Amino acid sequence: MFFKRFYDEQLAQASYLIGCGATGSALVIDPCRLVDQYIAAAEADGLRIDAVTETHIHADFVSGTRELAARTGAVMYLSKCGTPEWQYGFRDEARVVLLGDRDRITVGNVDVQAVHTPGHTPEHLSFLVTDRAGADEPMGIVTGDFVFVGDVGRPDLLEKAAHVQGTAESGARDLFRSLAWFKTLPDHLQLWPGHGAGSACGKGLSAVPQSTVGYERRFNWALSSDDENAFVRQVLAGQPEPPRYFGEMKRINRAGPPVLGSLSLPERVAEHRVAEILAAGGIVVDIRAAPDFASGHLPGTLSIPFNKSFPTWAGSLLPYDRDLYLLIDEGRPEALAAAVKSLLSIGLDRVRGYFGSKALEMSDGNGGSLGRVEQLTVGELQARQGSLYVLDVRGRAEWEGGHIPGAHLVPLAELSDRIAEVPADRPIAVHCQGGGRSAIAASLLRANGVPHVANVTGGFGAWVQSGLPVARD
Repeated sequence: MFFKRFYDEQLAQASYLIGCGATGSALVIDPCRLVDQYIAAAEADGLRIDAVTETHIHADFVSGTRELAARTGAVMYLSKCGTPEWQYGFRDEARVVLLGDRDRITVGNVDVQAVHTPGHTPEHLSFLVTDRAGADEPMGIVTGDFVFVGDVGRPDLLEKAAHVQGTAESGARDLFRSLAWFKTLPDHLQLWPGHGAGSACGKGLSAVPQSTVGYERRFNWALSSDDENAFVRQVLAGQPEPPRYFGEMKRINRAGPPVLGSLSLPERVAEHRVAEILAAGGIVVDIRAAPDFASGHLPGTLSIPFNKSFPTWAGSLLPYDRDLYLLIDEGRPEALAAAVKSLLSIGLDRVRGYFGSKALEMSDGNGGSLGRVEQLTVGELQARQGSLYVLDVRGRAEWEGGHIPGAHLVPLAELSDRIAEVPADRPIAVHCQGGGRSAIAASLLRANGVPHVANVTGGFGAWVQSGLPVARD
């Protein structure tokens, strides 16, 4: 049996290529939208991708199931489990086979059995993998967003992200019953989860890429409780706010993502057109590092640095119905392709062009005025606190663990919709835990007409380390 794990660091998302060396037949589980990697890996090892499936309707990235099927001719295996109102919209397409509980996918000598494991979502499947060339029992289980290393998939996303009311508690109870089945599996079974640390699909995921059923039975908090009501309370408590784009991902993946075909990069746009594009309603995203943006940027542009958190904040803050343009660092031309791929992975397909950082030089040299974001230390913030409106853009769980006295909470993912709550006639000092989210928030406020915004360097972490007072009201 051939087995290969693929991992997207930005999305903390795992997918799997499983194949039979004797027959050359292979299956991909939970592919992302950028499918070249699976095709290349299969070809390198003499495999053909005959089947593609997914554990559930994903909320955090655009599924590559339709894309991969279009490129390879593979059969798409989709869950038919769960509630009637939450089924795949493309289930009647050619080359779709619907999977129920205990149905099987066969790729040569490899047997992959679907098991309905609802909780994270109603239709969720896990896959028991048996290499029949040498065994008649499973060697491992691909769990998707059911069981992670050290955690389980959150059951509240359907309610919080897709706004299907009343599903969080029922999902938690379904999850408890699915875990009761999981506990019956043999200890030696390997566990291959769909996410690692950094994913918002759980609240305490480990960075370890795989585990065993026995290890999780002993050390995973969710498998230690036999009290259903206590489990429901615990699994729902303290879940972070889902990124704003999760609801859009659910809609796209349920309906059937558009097939991209070949990837083409946007063309460079003349620098003098920035103001014209902004005036016409385009969004210009400056993907340079936050300190570079703070020291000089084009007014009206939004800072989302291209780093590990880029898709999370791009999906939370950028509209899906407007044209997007990127402003890149001339010294990092490779960032253009990487950023475009990252945006495509979460369905932001309308990238119409890009600008080089020379646009900043042209603006400064032609009498234009670059914007700048004042940087405050926590000591300076404390000294001026009485004259500033202090805006905390962390999550609610972070706020409840302690916050700056007199601060106002608006999580960054909600800031676009709640900018009217931020006074435009007072100087604003915005902070997060360490300074990354607050830098993005400062640019968002400036782009939306809030004139006097400063970023608190080091954020709440620096405030605590300096021994300054903390509120917990």
